[in-house]
Amino acid sequence: MRWLSDVLKEQYGEKVYKLSLSSGCTCPNRDGTLGYGGCTFCSEGGSGDFAAETAPIENQIEEAKSRIRKKTDAKKFIAYFQSFTNTYGDIDYLRDLYTRTIARDDVVILSIGTRPDCLPREMVDMLSDLNKIKPVWIELGLQTAHDETARRVHRGYELKVFEEAYEILTGAGLSVIVHLIFGLPGEDKEDMLSSVRYLAELSLPPEGVKLQMLHILKGTQMGREYEEQPFEMMDLSSYSDLIAESIRILPKNLVIHRVTGDGPRRLLLAPLWTLDKKVVLNTIHRKIDQILIQEEER
Repeated sequence: MRWLSDVLKEQYGEKVYKLSLSSGCTCPNRDGTLGYGGCTFCSEGGSGDFAAETAPIENQIEEAKSRIRKKTDAKKFIAYFQSFTNTYGDIDYLRDLYTRTIARDDVVILSIGTRPDCLPREMVDMLSDLNKIKPVWIELGLQTAHDETARRVHRGYELKVFEEAYEILTGAGLSVIVHLIFGLPGEDKEDMLSSVRYLAELSLPPEGVKLQMLHILKGTQMGREYEEQPFEMMDLSSYSDLIAESIRILPKNLVIHRVTGDGPRRLLLAPLWTLDKKVVLNTIHRKIDQILIQEEER
Protein backbone atom coordinates (compact mmCIF):
# COMPACT_ATOMS: atom_id res chain seq x y z
CA MET A 1 0.00 0.00 0.00
CA ARG A 2 1.35 3.41 -1.01
CA TRP A 3 -0.23 6.70 0.03
CA LEU A 4 -0.05 9.62 -2.37
CA SER A 5 1.28 12.05 0.23
CA ASP A 6 4.20 9.73 1.02
CA VAL A 7 5.01 9.12 -2.65
CA LEU A 8 5.04 12.84 -3.43
CA LYS A 9 7.22 13.62 -0.43
CA GLU A 10 9.72 10.99 -1.58
CA GLN A 11 9.76 12.36 -5.13
CA TYR A 12 9.83 16.09 -4.38
CA GLY A 13 11.40 16.24 -0.94
CA GLU A 14 8.45 18.08 0.62
CA LYS A 15 4.68 18.07 0.79
CA VAL A 16 2.97 18.86 -2.51
CA TYR A 17 -0.39 20.61 -2.41
CA LYS A 18 -3.28 20.43 -4.85
CA LEU A 19 -4.77 23.50 -6.55
CA SER A 20 -8.38 22.99 -7.68
CA LEU A 21 -8.74 24.81 -11.00
CA SER A 22 -11.29 25.20 -13.76
CA SER A 23 -10.67 24.91 -17.50
CA GLY A 24 -14.07 26.34 -18.39
CA CYS A 25 -15.09 23.11 -20.11
CA THR A 26 -18.56 21.64 -19.77
CA CYS A 27 -19.58 17.98 -20.20
CA PRO A 28 -21.36 16.06 -23.00
CA ASN A 29 -23.68 14.75 -20.30
CA ARG A 30 -24.74 18.32 -19.50
CA ASP A 31 -24.81 20.25 -22.77
CA GLY A 32 -27.30 17.97 -24.53
CA THR A 33 -24.82 15.88 -26.51
CA LEU A 34 -25.58 12.89 -24.28
CA GLY A 35 -28.00 14.45 -21.82
CA TYR A 36 -28.62 17.32 -19.43
CA GLY A 37 -27.76 17.66 -15.76
CA GLY A 38 -24.86 15.22 -15.74
CA CYS A 39 -24.80 11.99 -13.75
CA THR A 40 -27.66 11.83 -11.26
CA PHE A 41 -25.26 12.41 -8.33
CA CYS A 42 -23.54 15.37 -10.01
CA SER A 43 -24.13 18.85 -8.61
CA GLU A 44 -24.28 22.06 -10.59
CA GLY A 45 -20.55 22.56 -9.95
CA GLY A 46 -19.70 19.03 -11.05
CA SER A 47 -16.90 17.40 -9.09
CA GLY A 48 -15.31 20.81 -8.64
CA ASP A 49 -17.57 22.46 -6.10
CA PHE A 50 -14.42 23.68 -4.35
CA ALA A 51 -12.63 24.82 -7.52
CA ALA A 52 -11.97 28.43 -8.37
CA GLU A 53 -14.38 30.28 -10.64
CA THR A 54 -13.41 30.31 -14.31
CA ALA A 55 -10.92 33.16 -14.67
CA PRO A 56 -7.50 33.64 -16.31
CA ILE A 57 -5.48 30.63 -15.20
CA GLU A 58 -2.77 32.77 -13.61
CA ASN A 59 -5.42 34.41 -11.41
CA GLN A 60 -6.95 31.05 -10.49
CA ILE A 61 -3.59 29.64 -9.48
CA GLU A 62 -2.61 32.62 -7.35
CA GLU A 63 -6.00 32.67 -5.64
CA ALA A 64 -5.81 28.93 -4.89
CA LYS A 65 -2.25 29.29 -3.60
CA SER A 66 -3.21 32.15 -1.32
CA ARG A 67 -5.89 30.01 0.34
CA ILE A 68 -3.39 27.21 0.96
CA ARG A 69 -0.72 29.59 2.24
CA LYS A 70 -3.00 30.82 4.98
CA LYS A 71 -2.21 27.47 6.62
CA THR A 72 1.21 26.49 5.29
CA ASP A 73 4.25 27.79 3.45
CA ALA A 74 3.60 25.60 0.41
CA LYS A 75 6.02 25.80 -2.52
CA LYS A 76 5.10 22.94 -4.87
CA PHE A 77 1.70 22.23 -6.35
CA ILE A 78 -0.41 19.89 -8.44
CA ALA A 79 -2.55 21.84 -10.92
CA TYR A 80 -5.81 19.88 -10.77
CA PHE A 81 -8.42 20.67 -13.41
CA GLN A 82 -11.34 19.07 -11.65
CA SER A 83 -14.71 20.47 -12.70
CA PHE A 84 -16.63 18.66 -15.42
CA THR A 85 -14.76 17.22 -18.44
CA ASN A 86 -11.43 18.88 -19.07
CA THR A 87 -10.71 17.35 -22.47
CA TYR A 88 -14.13 18.34 -23.82
CA GLY A 89 -13.24 21.55 -25.58
CA ASP A 90 -11.24 23.21 -28.34
CA ILE A 91 -7.88 21.50 -28.49
CA ASP A 92 -5.94 24.69 -29.32
CA TYR A 93 -7.48 26.47 -26.33
CA LEU A 94 -6.72 23.55 -24.02
CA ARG A 95 -3.18 23.14 -25.36
CA ASP A 96 -2.46 26.79 -24.56
CA LEU A 97 -4.13 26.58 -21.14
CA TYR A 98 -2.31 23.44 -20.04
CA THR A 99 1.02 24.51 -21.54
CA ARG A 100 0.96 27.79 -19.63
CA THR A 101 0.03 25.92 -16.46
CA ILE A 102 2.65 23.21 -16.67
CA ALA A 103 5.37 25.72 -17.55
CA ARG A 104 5.14 27.34 -14.11
CA ASP A 105 8.02 26.59 -11.76
CA ASP A 106 5.66 26.06 -8.82
CA VAL A 107 3.55 23.46 -10.68
CA VAL A 108 5.18 20.01 -10.57
CA ILE A 109 2.26 17.90 -11.85
CA LEU A 110 -0.68 18.55 -14.19
CA SER A 111 -3.79 16.54 -13.25
CA ILE A 112 -6.78 16.51 -15.60
CA GLY A 113 -10.20 15.12 -14.73
CA THR A 114 -12.17 13.84 -17.69
CA ARG A 115 -14.45 11.16 -19.15
CA PRO A 116 -13.23 8.22 -21.24
CA ASP A 117 -15.60 9.16 -24.07
CA CYS A 118 -13.92 12.57 -24.47
CA LEU A 119 -10.40 11.54 -25.41
CA PRO A 120 -9.92 11.78 -29.19
CA ARG A 121 -6.51 10.74 -30.48
CA GLU A 122 -5.32 14.30 -31.07
CA MET A 123 -6.17 15.18 -27.47
CA VAL A 124 -4.24 12.20 -26.16
CA ASP A 125 -1.27 13.15 -28.36
CA MET A 126 -1.33 16.68 -26.96
CA LEU A 127 -1.41 15.39 -23.37
CA SER A 128 1.40 12.98 -24.18
CA ASP A 129 3.52 15.91 -25.42
CA LEU A 130 2.90 17.77 -22.16
CA ASN A 131 3.86 14.64 -20.25
CA LYS A 132 7.36 15.00 -21.70
CA ILE A 133 7.68 18.35 -19.90
CA LYS A 134 6.30 17.31 -16.49
CA PRO A 135 4.10 14.45 -15.24
CA VAL A 136 0.53 14.52 -16.51
CA TRP A 137 -2.14 12.55 -14.67
CA ILE A 138 -5.44 11.70 -16.34
CA GLU A 139 -8.20 11.17 -13.80
CA LEU A 140 -11.05 9.02 -15.15
CA GLY A 141 -14.37 8.88 -13.34
CA LEU A 142 -15.28 5.24 -13.79
CA GLN A 143 -17.33 5.18 -10.53
CA THR A 144 -18.48 1.57 -11.12
CA ALA A 145 -17.55 -1.35 -13.36
CA HIS A 146 -21.21 -2.36 -13.65
CA ASP A 147 -23.07 -1.12 -16.74
CA GLU A 148 -26.46 -1.59 -15.07
CA THR A 149 -25.50 0.81 -12.28
CA ALA A 150 -23.94 3.19 -14.82
CA ARG A 151 -27.23 3.36 -16.71
CA ARG A 152 -29.14 3.92 -13.48
CA VAL A 153 -27.01 6.97 -12.60
CA HIS A 154 -26.90 8.19 -16.24
CA ARG A 155 -23.13 7.94 -16.57
CA GLY A 156 -23.51 8.00 -20.33
CA TYR A 157 -20.99 5.38 -21.46
CA GLU A 158 -20.46 1.64 -21.16
CA LEU A 159 -17.50 -0.14 -19.61
CA LYS A 160 -16.02 -0.97 -23.02
CA VAL A 161 -15.60 2.78 -23.66
CA PHE A 162 -13.53 3.07 -20.50
CA GLU A 163 -11.45 0.07 -21.54
CA GLU A 164 -10.70 1.54 -24.97
CA ALA A 165 -9.72 4.93 -23.54
CA TYR A 166 -7.65 3.33 -20.80
CA GLU A 167 -5.67 1.32 -23.34
CA ILE A 168 -5.00 4.43 -25.45
CA LEU A 169 -3.91 6.51 -22.44
CA THR A 170 -1.60 3.90 -20.97
CA GLY A 171 -0.23 3.15 -24.42
CA ALA A 172 0.68 6.83 -24.71
CA GLY A 173 2.62 6.64 -21.44
CA LEU A 174 0.16 8.71 -19.42
CA SER A 175 -0.54 8.03 -15.74
CA VAL A 176 -4.18 7.12 -15.17
CA ILE A 177 -5.96 7.66 -11.85
CA VAL A 178 -9.35 5.91 -11.63
CA HIS A 179 -12.22 7.11 -9.46
CA LEU A 180 -14.67 4.70 -7.81
CA ILE A 181 -17.76 5.68 -5.82
CA PHE A 182 -19.07 3.33 -3.15
CA GLY A 183 -22.73 3.25 -2.19
CA LEU A 184 -24.33 3.83 -5.58
CA PRO A 185 -28.01 2.83 -5.61
CA GLY A 186 -28.60 -0.86 -6.22
CA GLU A 187 -25.05 -1.99 -5.42
CA ASP A 188 -24.23 -4.23 -2.47
CA LYS A 189 -20.82 -4.85 -0.92
CA GLU A 190 -19.90 -7.57 -3.41
CA ASP A 191 -20.81 -5.31 -6.36
CA MET A 192 -18.50 -2.61 -5.04
CA LEU A 193 -15.66 -5.02 -4.36
CA SER A 194 -16.03 -6.48 -7.85
CA SER A 195 -15.37 -2.98 -9.27
CA VAL A 196 -12.19 -2.93 -7.17
CA ARG A 197 -11.22 -6.37 -8.44
CA TYR A 198 -11.85 -5.22 -11.99
CA LEU A 199 -9.19 -2.52 -11.59
CA ALA A 200 -6.81 -4.88 -9.81
CA GLU A 201 -7.09 -7.43 -12.61
CA LEU A 202 -6.47 -5.10 -15.55
CA SER A 203 -3.45 -6.29 -17.53
CA LEU A 204 -1.84 -2.96 -16.60
CA PRO A 205 -3.44 -1.74 -13.35
CA PRO A 206 -3.86 2.03 -12.96
CA GLU A 207 -1.11 4.00 -11.26
CA GLY A 208 -3.55 5.37 -8.72
CA VAL A 209 -7.09 5.15 -7.42
CA LYS A 210 -9.50 7.46 -5.65
CA LEU A 211 -12.15 5.84 -3.47
CA GLN A 212 -15.03 7.73 -1.98
CA MET A 213 -18.45 7.36 -0.43
CA LEU A 214 -21.43 8.51 -2.46
CA HIS A 215 -22.51 12.01 -1.48
CA ILE A 216 -26.17 12.80 -2.01
CA LEU A 217 -26.44 16.51 -2.70
CA LYS A 218 -29.32 18.97 -2.80
CA GLY A 219 -30.32 20.03 -6.28
CA THR A 220 -29.19 16.83 -7.98
CA GLN A 221 -31.51 14.26 -9.55
CA MET A 222 -30.33 11.70 -7.00
CA GLY A 223 -30.94 14.21 -4.23
CA ARG A 224 -34.53 14.64 -5.33
CA GLU A 225 -34.97 10.86 -5.54
CA TYR A 226 -33.53 10.47 -2.05
CA GLU A 227 -35.77 13.14 -0.56
CA GLU A 228 -38.84 11.46 -2.09
CA GLN A 229 -37.83 7.92 -1.16
CA PRO A 230 -34.68 7.61 1.00
CA PHE A 231 -32.61 4.50 0.42
CA GLU A 232 -30.26 2.83 2.88
CA MET A 233 -26.67 4.03 2.97
CA MET A 234 -23.57 2.63 4.62
CA ASP A 235 -22.56 3.81 8.05
CA LEU A 236 -18.96 4.74 8.84
CA SER A 237 -18.09 1.30 10.20
CA SER A 238 -19.30 -0.49 7.08
CA TYR A 239 -17.57 2.01 4.82
CA SER A 240 -14.29 1.63 6.71
CA ASP A 241 -14.50 -2.15 6.38
CA LEU A 242 -15.09 -1.75 2.64
CA ILE A 243 -12.13 0.58 2.18
CA ALA A 244 -9.82 -1.73 4.11
CA GLU A 245 -10.95 -4.73 2.08
CA SER A 246 -10.47 -2.76 -1.15
CA ILE A 247 -6.91 -1.84 -0.24
CA ARG A 248 -6.21 -5.49 0.55
CA ILE A 249 -7.38 -6.41 -2.99
CA LEU A 250 -5.57 -3.67 -4.92
CA PRO A 251 -1.97 -4.18 -6.11
CA LYS A 252 0.58 -3.20 -3.47
CA ASN A 253 2.39 -0.75 -5.77
CA LEU A 254 -0.78 1.14 -6.70
CA VAL A 255 -0.96 4.63 -5.15
CA ILE A 256 -3.97 5.42 -2.98
CA HIS A 257 -4.92 9.02 -3.75
CA ARG A 258 -8.07 9.22 -1.65
CA VAL A 259 -10.22 7.10 0.65
CA THR A 260 -12.92 9.67 1.37
CA GLY A 261 -14.26 12.81 -0.26
CA ASP A 262 -15.53 16.25 0.64
CA GLY A 263 -19.21 17.00 0.13
CA PRO A 264 -20.15 20.70 0.30
CA ARG A 265 -21.70 21.16 3.74
CA ARG A 266 -24.41 23.46 2.39
CA LEU A 267 -25.53 20.82 -0.14
CA LEU A 268 -25.02 17.49 1.63
CA LEU A 269 -28.17 15.50 2.36
CA ALA A 270 -26.49 12.20 3.24
CA PRO A 271 -24.48 10.57 4.70
CA LEU A 272 -23.87 13.29 7.26
CA TRP A 273 -21.09 11.33 8.99
CA THR A 274 -18.83 12.22 6.04
CA LEU A 275 -18.73 15.82 7.25
CA ASP A 276 -16.33 14.98 10.09
CA LYS A 277 -13.37 14.15 7.87
CA LYS A 278 -10.91 13.75 10.75
CA VAL A 279 -13.07 11.09 12.42
CA VAL A 280 -13.67 9.37 9.07
CA LEU A 281 -9.96 9.19 8.23
CA ASN A 282 -8.96 8.03 11.71
CA THR A 283 -11.58 5.27 11.61
CA ILE A 284 -10.48 4.13 8.15
CA HIS A 285 -6.79 4.08 9.08
CA ARG A 286 -7.47 2.07 12.23
CA LYS A 287 -9.37 -0.49 10.17
CA ILE A 288 -6.58 -0.68 7.59
CA ASP A 289 -4.00 -1.18 10.36
CA GLN A 290 -6.09 -4.04 11.79
CA ILE A 291 -6.18 -5.81 8.44
CA LEU A 292 -2.45 -5.35 7.89
CA ILE A 293 -1.71 -6.78 11.34
CA GLN A 294 -3.98 -9.76 10.64
CA GLU A 295 -2.18 -10.45 7.35
CA GLU A 296 1.22 -10.31 9.01
CA GLU A 297 0.09 -12.82 11.63
CA ARG A 298 -1.03 -15.35 9.02
